[in-house]
Amino acid sequence: MFIAQAFNYKYDFWRYLLGSVLIFIATSLGQVPFGVAVFMKAAQDGDNMLEIDQTNMLGYLEPNLNLFLLLLSFAVGLIGLFIIIKTLHKQTIKSVTTSRKKIDWKRIWFAFFFWGIISSSLVLVDYYSNPEDYVNNFELNRFLILAVIAIIFVPIQTSLEEYIFRGYLMQGFGMGTVEKNFAIGFLASIIFIPILVYLNIIYKISIWYNLLAALSIIILCVFISELLKKRDSQLYLKLSKSLRRKWVPLLLTSLIFGLLHIANPEVEKLGYSIMVYYIGTGLFLGIITLMDEGMELALGFHAANNLFTALLVTADWTVFQTHSILKDVSDPKLEFIDLVLPVFIIFPILIFIFARVYKWDNWRDKLFGKIEEPPKEDYKIIGSDYPPLQ
Repeated sequence: MFIAQAFNYKYDFWRYLLGSVLIFIATSLGQVPFGVAVFMKAAQDGDNMLEIDQTNMLGYLEPNLNLFLLLLSFAVGLIGLFIIIKTLHKQTIKSVTTSRKKIDWKRIWFAFFFWGIISSSLVLVDYYSNPEDYVNNFELNRFLILAVIAIIFVPIQTSLEEYIFRGYLMQGFGMGTVEKNFAIGFLASIIFIPILVYLNIIYKISIWYNLLAALSIIILCVFISELLKKRDSQLYLKLSKSLRRKWVPLLLTSLIFGLLHIANPEVEKLGYSIMVYYIGTGLFLGIITLMDEGMELALGFHAANNLFTALLVTADWTVFQTHSILKDVSDPKLEFIDLVLPVFIIFPILIFIFARVYKWDNWRDKLFGKIEEPPKEDYKIIGSDYPPLQ
Protein backbone atom coordinates (compact mmCIF):
# COMPACT_ATOMS: atom_id res chain seq x y z
CA MET A 1 0.00 0.00 0.00
CA PHE A 2 2.76 2.50 0.90
CA ILE A 3 4.51 2.05 -2.45
CA ALA A 4 1.37 1.48 -4.52
CA GLN A 5 -0.33 4.70 -3.42
CA ALA A 6 2.08 6.60 -5.70
CA PHE A 7 -0.08 5.26 -8.56
CA ASN A 8 -2.55 7.96 -7.48
CA TYR A 9 -0.27 10.63 -8.89
CA LYS A 10 2.08 11.36 -11.78
CA TYR A 11 4.36 8.38 -11.48
CA ASP A 12 6.31 8.19 -14.77
CA PHE A 13 9.81 7.00 -13.92
CA TRP A 14 11.41 9.85 -15.88
CA ARG A 15 9.85 12.21 -13.35
CA TYR A 16 11.75 10.48 -10.54
CA LEU A 17 15.00 10.65 -12.53
CA LEU A 18 14.49 14.35 -13.22
CA GLY A 19 13.36 14.95 -9.64
CA SER A 20 16.50 13.30 -8.27
CA VAL A 21 18.69 15.58 -10.40
CA LEU A 22 16.76 18.65 -9.24
CA ILE A 23 17.09 17.60 -5.59
CA PHE A 24 20.84 17.23 -6.09
CA ILE A 25 20.99 20.72 -7.62
CA ALA A 26 18.96 22.22 -4.77
CA THR A 27 21.20 20.62 -2.14
CA SER A 28 24.31 21.77 -4.03
CA LEU A 29 22.99 25.34 -4.06
CA GLY A 30 22.53 25.03 -0.31
CA GLN A 31 26.25 24.25 0.01
CA VAL A 32 27.27 27.57 -1.55
CA PRO A 33 27.31 29.49 1.80
CA PHE A 34 29.62 26.82 3.29
CA GLY A 35 31.94 27.02 0.29
CA VAL A 36 31.99 30.83 0.43
CA ALA A 37 32.76 30.80 4.18
CA VAL A 38 35.65 28.35 3.70
CA PHE A 39 37.01 30.39 0.78
CA MET A 40 36.87 33.64 2.80
CA LYS A 41 38.63 32.08 5.79
CA ALA A 42 41.28 30.52 3.54
CA ALA A 43 41.89 33.90 1.92
CA GLN A 44 42.07 35.57 5.33
CA ASP A 45 44.54 32.97 6.66
CA GLY A 46 46.57 32.89 3.44
CA ASP A 47 45.83 29.20 2.83
CA ASN A 48 45.56 27.58 -0.59
CA MET A 49 42.04 26.22 -1.12
CA LEU A 50 43.37 23.48 -3.39
CA GLU A 51 45.51 22.11 -0.56
CA ILE A 52 42.56 21.71 1.85
CA ASP A 53 41.25 18.14 1.58
CA GLN A 54 37.70 17.13 2.49
CA THR A 55 38.50 15.99 6.03
CA ASN A 56 40.33 19.20 6.88
CA MET A 57 37.61 21.29 5.22
CA LEU A 58 34.97 19.80 7.53
CA GLY A 59 36.93 21.07 10.52
CA TYR A 60 38.18 24.29 8.95
CA LEU A 61 35.55 26.62 10.37
CA GLU A 62 34.48 27.20 13.96
CA PRO A 63 32.50 24.02 14.83
CA ASN A 64 29.12 25.66 15.45
CA LEU A 65 29.35 27.78 12.31
CA ASN A 66 30.61 24.76 10.42
CA LEU A 67 27.66 22.62 11.57
CA PHE A 68 25.11 25.33 10.77
CA LEU A 69 26.42 25.87 7.23
CA LEU A 70 26.67 22.13 6.54
CA LEU A 71 23.12 21.51 7.71
CA LEU A 72 21.79 24.54 5.84
CA SER A 73 22.20 22.68 2.54
CA PHE A 74 19.85 19.95 3.79
CA ALA A 75 17.19 22.55 4.61
CA VAL A 76 17.41 23.91 1.05
CA GLY A 77 17.32 20.34 -0.29
CA LEU A 78 14.23 19.48 1.78
CA ILE A 79 12.39 22.54 0.50
CA GLY A 80 13.40 21.58 -3.04
CA LEU A 81 12.18 18.01 -2.51
CA PHE A 82 8.78 19.17 -1.25
CA ILE A 83 8.40 21.53 -4.23
CA ILE A 84 9.30 18.71 -6.64
CA ILE A 85 6.79 16.33 -5.02
CA LYS A 86 4.06 18.97 -5.26
CA THR A 87 4.77 20.25 -8.78
CA LEU A 88 6.43 17.44 -10.73
CA HIS A 89 4.35 14.59 -9.30
CA LYS A 90 1.24 16.49 -8.15
CA GLN A 91 1.56 14.45 -4.96
CA THR A 92 0.87 15.22 -1.32
CA ILE A 93 3.64 15.16 1.28
CA LYS A 94 1.47 12.89 3.42
CA SER A 95 1.32 10.23 0.70
CA VAL A 96 5.14 10.15 0.49
CA THR A 97 5.31 9.84 4.26
CA THR A 98 2.69 7.25 5.16
CA SER A 99 -0.27 5.20 3.94
CA ARG A 100 -2.25 6.19 7.04
CA LYS A 101 -4.96 8.85 6.93
CA LYS A 102 -2.53 11.28 8.56
CA ILE A 103 1.10 11.31 9.68
CA ASP A 104 1.41 9.44 12.98
CA TRP A 105 3.53 11.71 15.17
CA LYS A 106 3.29 9.26 18.08
CA ARG A 107 5.27 6.75 16.01
CA ILE A 108 7.93 9.37 15.24
CA TRP A 109 8.31 10.36 18.90
CA PHE A 110 8.30 6.74 20.08
CA ALA A 111 11.17 5.78 17.73
CA PHE A 112 12.99 9.02 18.55
CA PHE A 113 13.01 8.66 22.33
CA PHE A 114 13.33 4.87 22.27
CA TRP A 115 16.48 4.91 20.13
CA GLY A 116 17.75 8.13 21.71
CA ILE A 117 17.80 6.53 25.15
CA ILE A 118 19.43 3.32 23.85
CA SER A 119 22.09 5.06 21.73
CA SER A 120 22.96 7.50 24.53
CA SER A 121 23.25 4.59 26.96
CA LEU A 122 25.64 2.79 24.60
CA VAL A 123 27.85 5.90 24.43
CA LEU A 124 27.87 6.23 28.23
CA VAL A 125 28.66 2.54 28.69
CA ASP A 126 31.62 2.88 26.35
CA TYR A 127 32.72 6.05 28.12
CA TYR A 128 32.78 4.40 31.56
CA SER A 129 34.34 1.22 30.13
CA ASN A 130 37.09 3.07 28.26
CA PRO A 131 37.53 6.49 29.92
CA GLU A 132 40.99 6.87 28.42
CA ASP A 133 39.39 7.12 24.95
CA TYR A 134 37.50 10.31 25.83
CA VAL A 135 38.18 13.83 27.04
CA ASN A 136 35.75 16.32 28.52
CA ASN A 137 34.78 18.69 25.71
CA PHE A 138 31.95 20.53 27.49
CA GLU A 139 31.79 24.34 27.33
CA LEU A 140 28.38 25.63 28.40
CA ASN A 141 28.00 28.63 26.07
CA ARG A 142 29.22 26.80 22.98
CA PHE A 143 27.19 23.71 23.87
CA LEU A 144 23.98 25.77 24.19
CA ILE A 145 24.55 27.24 20.73
CA LEU A 146 25.24 23.72 19.42
CA ALA A 147 22.04 22.45 21.03
CA VAL A 148 19.93 25.12 19.32
CA ILE A 149 21.50 24.46 15.91
CA ALA A 150 21.33 20.68 16.27
CA ILE A 151 17.78 20.49 17.59
CA ILE A 152 16.52 22.63 14.70
CA PHE A 153 18.64 21.44 11.80
CA VAL A 154 19.67 17.82 12.48
CA PRO A 155 16.06 16.56 12.17
CA ILE A 156 15.87 18.50 8.89
CA GLN A 157 19.03 16.74 7.66
CA THR A 158 17.79 13.28 8.62
CA SER A 159 14.28 14.01 7.31
CA LEU A 160 15.70 14.92 3.90
CA GLU A 161 17.59 11.63 3.74
CA GLU A 162 14.52 9.65 4.83
CA TYR A 163 12.17 11.44 2.45
CA ILE A 164 14.58 10.82 -0.42
CA PHE A 165 15.35 7.16 0.24
CA ARG A 166 12.48 5.67 2.25
CA GLY A 167 9.84 7.92 0.66
CA TYR A 168 10.53 9.43 -2.74
CA LEU A 169 12.90 6.81 -4.17
CA MET A 170 11.20 3.85 -2.46
CA GLN A 171 8.01 4.77 -4.28
CA GLY A 172 9.93 5.88 -7.37
CA PHE A 173 11.75 2.59 -7.88
CA GLY A 174 8.48 0.82 -7.11
CA MET A 175 6.81 2.76 -9.92
CA GLY A 176 9.84 2.11 -12.09
CA THR A 177 9.35 -1.66 -11.90
CA VAL A 178 6.23 -1.35 -14.06
CA GLU A 179 8.13 0.56 -16.76
CA LYS A 180 9.06 -1.45 -19.85
CA ASN A 181 12.78 -0.53 -19.70
CA PHE A 182 13.27 -1.01 -15.97
CA ALA A 183 14.41 -4.64 -16.04
CA ILE A 184 17.49 -4.14 -18.16
CA GLY A 185 18.25 -0.89 -16.33
CA PHE A 186 18.19 -2.76 -13.03
CA LEU A 187 20.53 -5.49 -14.26
CA ALA A 188 22.92 -3.05 -15.91
CA SER A 189 23.02 -0.96 -12.72
CA ILE A 190 23.91 -4.02 -10.65
CA ILE A 191 26.88 -4.52 -13.00
CA PHE A 192 28.04 -0.94 -13.50
CA ILE A 193 27.46 0.67 -10.10
CA PRO A 194 30.16 -1.49 -8.42
CA ILE A 195 32.52 -0.47 -11.23
CA LEU A 196 31.69 3.18 -10.58
CA VAL A 197 32.29 2.72 -6.86
CA TYR A 198 35.64 1.05 -7.59
CA LEU A 199 36.70 4.00 -9.78
CA ASN A 200 35.75 6.39 -6.97
CA ILE A 201 37.82 4.42 -4.47
CA ILE A 202 40.90 4.02 -6.64
CA TYR A 203 40.94 7.19 -8.73
CA LYS A 204 38.78 9.59 -6.65
CA ILE A 205 36.94 10.77 -9.78
CA SER A 206 35.02 14.07 -9.59
CA ILE A 207 31.28 14.49 -9.34
CA TRP A 208 31.10 15.51 -13.01
CA TYR A 209 32.75 12.27 -14.11
CA ASN A 210 30.24 10.44 -11.92
CA LEU A 211 27.34 12.20 -13.62
CA LEU A 212 28.83 11.47 -17.05
CA ALA A 213 29.24 7.80 -16.11
CA ALA A 214 25.66 7.64 -14.82
CA LEU A 215 24.35 9.17 -18.05
CA SER A 216 26.37 6.68 -20.08
CA ILE A 217 24.89 3.81 -18.06
CA ILE A 218 21.35 5.05 -18.74
CA ILE A 219 21.98 5.34 -22.49
CA LEU A 220 23.58 1.88 -22.57
CA CYS A 221 20.64 0.41 -20.63
CA VAL A 222 18.12 1.76 -23.12
CA PHE A 223 20.17 0.44 -26.05
CA ILE A 224 20.53 -3.06 -24.55
CA SER A 225 16.86 -3.05 -23.60
CA GLU A 226 15.68 -2.35 -27.12
CA LEU A 227 18.07 -4.96 -28.50
CA LEU A 228 16.86 -7.63 -26.07
CA LYS A 229 13.20 -6.91 -26.75
CA LYS A 230 13.76 -7.34 -30.49
CA ARG A 231 15.65 -10.61 -30.02
CA ASP A 232 13.37 -12.28 -27.44
CA SER A 233 10.38 -10.26 -26.30
CA GLN A 234 8.97 -13.12 -24.18
CA LEU A 235 12.20 -13.49 -22.21
CA TYR A 236 12.27 -9.75 -21.57
CA LEU A 237 8.64 -9.82 -20.46
CA LYS A 238 9.35 -12.60 -17.95
CA LEU A 239 12.39 -10.72 -16.69
CA SER A 240 10.34 -7.55 -16.21
CA LYS A 241 7.58 -9.34 -14.31
CA SER A 242 10.07 -11.05 -12.00
CA LEU A 243 11.38 -7.65 -10.84
CA ARG A 244 7.98 -6.14 -10.02
CA ARG A 245 8.51 -6.95 -6.37
CA LYS A 246 8.88 -4.81 -3.25
CA TRP A 247 12.33 -6.17 -2.47
CA VAL A 248 13.67 -4.36 -5.57
CA PRO A 249 13.09 -0.76 -4.31
CA LEU A 250 14.13 -1.93 -0.82
CA LEU A 251 17.45 -3.24 -2.13
CA LEU A 252 18.15 -0.32 -4.47
CA THR A 253 17.41 2.41 -1.92
CA SER A 254 19.53 0.64 0.70
CA LEU A 255 22.49 0.25 -1.65
CA ILE A 256 22.36 3.85 -2.85
CA PHE A 257 21.89 5.14 0.72
CA GLY A 258 24.96 3.20 1.85
CA LEU A 259 27.14 4.02 -1.14
CA LEU A 260 26.47 7.75 -0.88
CA HIS A 261 28.25 7.64 2.50
CA ILE A 262 31.43 6.48 0.78
CA ALA A 263 32.72 10.07 0.71
CA ASN A 264 32.41 10.42 4.50
CA PRO A 265 35.74 10.87 6.34
CA GLU A 266 34.77 7.92 8.56
CA VAL A 267 35.20 5.63 5.54
CA GLU A 268 38.72 6.90 4.95
CA LYS A 269 39.66 6.36 8.61
CA LEU A 270 37.87 3.07 9.29
CA GLY A 271 38.09 1.41 5.88
CA TYR A 272 35.51 0.37 3.32
CA SER A 273 34.15 -2.44 5.47
CA ILE A 274 32.17 0.28 7.28
CA MET A 275 29.93 0.25 4.20
CA VAL A 276 28.38 -2.91 5.67
CA TYR A 277 27.04 -0.71 8.48
CA TYR A 278 25.76 2.02 6.16
CA ILE A 279 24.04 -0.39 3.76
CA GLY A 280 22.75 -2.45 6.70
CA THR A 281 21.27 0.71 8.22
CA GLY A 282 19.55 1.44 4.92
CA LEU A 283 18.06 -2.06 4.88
CA PHE A 284 16.88 -1.71 8.47
CA LEU A 285 15.18 1.63 7.80
CA GLY A 286 13.66 0.30 4.58
CA ILE A 287 12.29 -2.82 6.27
CA ILE A 288 10.58 -0.91 9.08
CA THR A 289 9.13 1.51 6.49
CA LEU A 290 7.62 -1.26 4.37
CA MET A 291 6.40 -3.31 7.34
CA ASP A 292 4.85 -0.28 9.04
CA GLU A 293 3.37 1.08 5.75
CA GLY A 294 4.97 4.45 6.43
CA MET A 295 8.26 6.11 7.26
CA GLU A 296 7.38 7.60 10.66
CA LEU A 297 9.54 5.11 12.60
CA ALA A 298 12.46 5.68 10.23
CA LEU A 299 12.11 9.46 10.64
CA GLY A 300 12.21 9.19 14.43
CA PHE A 301 15.07 6.68 14.55
CA HIS A 302 17.32 8.57 12.13
CA ALA A 303 16.76 11.92 13.87
CA ALA A 304 17.59 10.43 17.28
CA ASN A 305 20.67 8.64 15.95
CA ASN A 306 22.25 11.81 14.54
CA LEU A 307 21.01 14.32 17.10
CA PHE A 308 22.06 12.50 20.27
CA THR A 309 25.43 11.66 18.71
CA ALA A 310 26.03 15.29 17.74
CA LEU A 311 25.29 16.43 21.29
CA LEU A 312 27.14 13.67 23.16
CA VAL A 313 30.36 12.88 21.33
CA THR A 314 32.55 14.16 18.52
CA ALA A 315 35.91 13.31 16.95
CA ASP A 316 38.37 15.00 14.61
CA TRP A 317 37.70 12.46 11.84
CA THR A 318 33.87 12.52 11.70
CA VAL A 319 31.53 14.43 9.38
CA PHE A 320 30.02 16.45 12.23
CA GLN A 321 32.71 18.01 14.45
CA THR A 322 30.85 19.74 17.25
CA HIS A 323 31.16 21.32 20.70
CA SER A 324 29.69 18.14 22.17
CA ILE A 325 29.95 16.98 25.78
CA LEU A 326 32.66 14.40 25.02
CA LYS A 327 35.41 14.06 22.46
CA ASP A 328 36.64 10.69 21.26
CA VAL A 329 40.46 10.81 21.10
CA SER A 330 41.04 7.10 20.54
CA ASP A 331 42.84 5.77 17.50
CA PRO A 332 40.03 5.12 14.99
CA LYS A 333 39.67 1.45 14.16
CA LEU A 334 36.86 -0.81 13.04
CA GLU A 335 36.60 -4.19 14.70
CA PHE A 336 34.42 -7.09 13.68
CA ILE A 337 32.07 -6.59 16.62
CA ASP A 338 31.46 -2.98 15.51
CA LEU A 339 29.74 -4.31 12.38
CA VAL A 340 28.13 -7.43 13.82
CA LEU A 341 26.59 -5.76 16.88
CA PRO A 342 24.48 -3.05 15.19
CA VAL A 343 23.66 -4.71 11.85
CA PHE A 344 23.12 -8.33 12.90
CA ILE A 345 22.07 -8.02 16.55
CA ILE A 346 20.70 -4.59 17.50
CA PHE A 347 18.76 -3.88 14.28
CA PRO A 348 16.98 -7.29 14.26
CA ILE A 349 16.07 -6.79 17.94
CA LEU A 350 14.64 -3.35 17.13
CA ILE A 351 12.63 -4.82 14.25
CA PHE A 352 11.26 -7.46 16.63
CA ILE A 353 10.30 -4.81 19.21
CA PHE A 354 8.61 -2.57 16.62
CA ALA A 355 6.79 -5.61 15.22
CA ARG A 356 5.40 -6.49 18.65
CA VAL A 357 4.45 -2.91 19.50
CA TYR A 358 2.67 -2.25 16.18
CA LYS A 359 1.49 -5.83 15.54
CA TRP A 360 3.05 -6.28 12.12
CA ASP A 361 1.89 -9.21 10.03
CA ASN A 362 1.94 -10.41 6.42
CA TRP A 363 5.74 -10.09 6.26
CA ARG A 364 6.13 -11.96 2.98
CA ASP A 365 3.77 -9.73 1.02
CA LYS A 366 5.00 -6.46 2.55
CA LEU A 367 8.66 -7.22 1.80
CA PHE A 368 8.48 -9.47 -1.27
CA GLY A 369 4.98 -8.99 -2.68
CA LYS A 370 4.13 -7.85 -6.20
CA ILE A 371 3.94 -4.21 -7.22
CA GLU A 372 1.01 -4.03 -9.59
CA GLU A 373 -0.70 -1.18 -11.35
CA PRO A 374 -4.41 -1.06 -10.45
CA PRO A 375 -6.75 -2.51 -13.11
CA LYS A 376 -8.05 0.03 -15.61
CA GLU A 377 -11.64 -0.62 -14.57
CA ASP A 378 -10.75 0.51 -11.04
CA TYR A 379 -9.57 3.90 -12.23
CA LYS A 380 -11.62 6.95 -11.41
CA ILE A 381 -10.11 9.87 -13.25
CA ILE A 382 -10.93 13.26 -11.79
CA GLY A 383 -9.51 16.11 -13.85
CA SER A 384 -6.29 14.19 -14.48
CA ASP A 385 -4.78 11.66 -16.86
CA TYR A 386 -3.46 9.76 -13.85
CA PRO A 387 -5.80 7.33 -12.04
CA PRO A 388 -6.22 7.45 -8.26
CA LEU A 389 -6.48 4.20 -6.33
CA GLN A 390 -9.83 3.22 -4.88
